[in-house]
Amino acid sequence: MRRAVAAAAVVTASVAVTLTPMASSAAAPYKGANTAAVQDDFNGDGYRDLAVGAPGAASGTVEEAGSVVVLYGSASSVSASRRTVITQATTGIPGAAEESDRFGRTVSSADLDRDGYADLLVGAPGEDVDGAASRGSVTVVWGGPDGLKGGATLTPPAGFGEGWTSCRFGMSVATGDMNGDGAPEVTVGSACSPASYSGPFTRTGQAAGRYLEGRENARGVVMGDVNGDGQAERFYLAGPTDGDIRGPVTLDAGAPDPEDPFVNPGVELPYADGHAGQVGDIDGDGYGDLVTGIAGDDSHFNAPTPAAHRGGEIQVLYGSAQGITAEQQPVVFHQDTVGVPGSAEWGDWFGQSLSIGDVDADGYADVLVGAPDEAVGSLASAGTAVLLRGSASGLTTAEAASYTQSTAGVPGAAEADDGFGAAVHLADLDKDGKTEAVAGVPGENSDGCVWVARGSVSGPLATDSVNLCGTSAGITVGGMEGSFGVALTSPHVEN
Repeated sequence: MRRAVAAAAVVTASVAVTLTPMASSAAAPYKGANTAAVQDDFNGDGYRDLAVGAPGAASGTVEEAGSVVVLYGSASSVSASRRTVITQATTGIPGAAEESDRFGRTVSSADLDRDGYADLLVGAPGEDVDGAASRGSVTVVWGGPDGLKGGATLTPPAGFGEGWTSCRFGMSVATGDMNGDGAPEVTVGSACSPASYSGPFTRTGQAAGRYLEGRENARGVVMGDVNGDGQAERFYLAGPTDGDIRGPVTLDAGAPDPEDPFVNPGVELPYADGHAGQVGDIDGDGYGDLVTGIAGDDSHFNAPTPAAHRGGEIQVLYGSAQGITAEQQPVVFHQDTVGVPGSAEWGDWFGQSLSIGDVDADGYADVLVGAPDEAVGSLASAGTAVLLRGSASGLTTAEAASYTQSTAGVPGAAEADDGFGAAVHLADLDKDGKTEAVAGVPGENSDGCVWVARGSVSGPLATDSVNLCGTSAGITVGGMEGSFGVALTSPHVEN
């Protein structure tokens, strides 16, 4: 439940906090930090780690400066005792902790410098830069055998934001190897133009190449291999536009030519929609599938074009040897779909967040969908997360399940405005082959929490699941909500 606390009630200092030695037991880093299995292994021990954004956290007396907590994976999953807390007041992190920067509103990861350790990317879309209000910033924090230390800023390409205000650079961050050289590319979404970077990166944050994608509007970006060639494709998601509230989706066809704007135009997918998305192999055929969320319905938009199905929806486009083509019709799921738990109600925000992973180790990726404004009984915006199963025939409602803080075994209790499911994430944090289910509960108390449940052959185990909350994980809470759990490395809608 959301409640304010006095500004003087600072719970803990906003400095880098590292508990429990994090050095890998191996002499060399765990190779393959850009593969799906260890994409966010920041300390090279072979276990995926969990990055949690808390953009409302204070830095000393500075409100909403923001912070990120990294919880390190292990054979026993994650806990608040094995962590690093990062703010812009942390030694080695560029910038300064300033009011309303909201550092940690987005988080992502990739091994940018190819040293075998994943690196953390942090968006602060509220940061003022060079006198431009809310121009936004993206910071890289470098992984290594002792965990995350030191950082650099990703500088936007020349011309970014010219003539615009409130660009909010860092609204989304996507990574993927688009040319097969083992060095990830990075694309940063914003309310202005997206910016693209080609790896590898140096520890100054300098990329091998970068450019401004002035042809496309993209608040959300998705990268993943949908045609099985071992190289990621990139999809631009503009978010709600005047002509398409549901959000146009464009398949990138290559970098622009500054001399000819008609070179490499993107391929519009006219039947697809989405504000945020992710790629994963749902039907187990070896090709990545694109899942997008459109959470806002007609109760949120006063527009001539229709928005999402009542309560929100997700769409699935299946990959193939031809990739994803303009002729494809997406498969749509919402809470009026037979077999999907719950019922579609105006303003549920089903699809506000989503994540793809194999919870039961059956070889088919499953999809966890957040609906943070779903009422639980009479409790408005208590929130829910819905699990839909992958299969050889694609995403299915068979054995679908929903989780709230009123679900038996889930710790805590559902309360109004908790926002359970504002962010969701599926990742194998204990390396048992089955992904943990994580749901952010940023409105829980004044700090926010994340719910973590182990995977099993029957799905996430509510029994013995845990709540890890912001103050116990080291964030500072001042007079504003800490919003711990509002951002995880899987995508969420950022309007």
